[in-house]
Amino acid sequence: MGGKYRITGDAYPRMRRPRHRRRLVLAGIGAVVALSLAGWGTLQLIDVFTGGDKSASAADHKRDCPTPKPSAAPAKALPKPAAIKVNVYNATTRSGLAKSAAEELKKRGFTIGEVGNATKAYDKKVPGTGLLLGAPTATNGSFTVLGTQLAGTVQKTDTRKTGEVDLILGAKFKAFSTPQQATAAMTALTKPAPAPSPSC
Repeated sequence: MGGKYRITGDAYPRMRRPRHRRRLVLAGIGAVVALSLAGWGTLQLIDVFTGGDKSASAADHKRDCPTPKPSAAPAKALPKPAAIKVNVYNATTRSGLAKSAAEELKKRGFTIGEVGNATKAYDKKVPGTGLLLGAPTATNGSFTVLGTQLAGTVQKTDTRKTGEVDLILGAKFKAFSTPQQATAAMTALTKPAPAPSPSC
């Protein structure tokens, strides 16, 4: 070009980048961000209406938590009625009560020892259904088995060394538990306790 617009020397004027290209780049970035937000929002809505992935989580939890195997604590060992010698004493004003009670216990398999009236220390001094008296070793054995035959009995230990047990009939004694009730009570005592389920 001639005149005053002629270019001279080695320096050339810097050419500006067209503005429309920058707008296109910014528009493209904005479109990508908008699509990303829209996709994320769509996933959130799907989780809200479908409950998320709870079923899958529950399935994974169930798979990770092992199924407990049926195991139980060992059954409590209790003596058989035939191995328990019972002395039956009457501490009430009703005559013949000790004899009839002893006969009933004999029918139920217990070994019967002495039968008669209670001693002065207990005569007319047992307000409940009965008192079980024996050595400390009888607490978790003979007392437990004999107690299934008569609800409401009180247990007391003394210094005897023998394994026999005294049943002293009290003022509220009317009758022994039925055989069905006694069997159910015995089953509850000897039934193994279920093992606790694992917490996962």
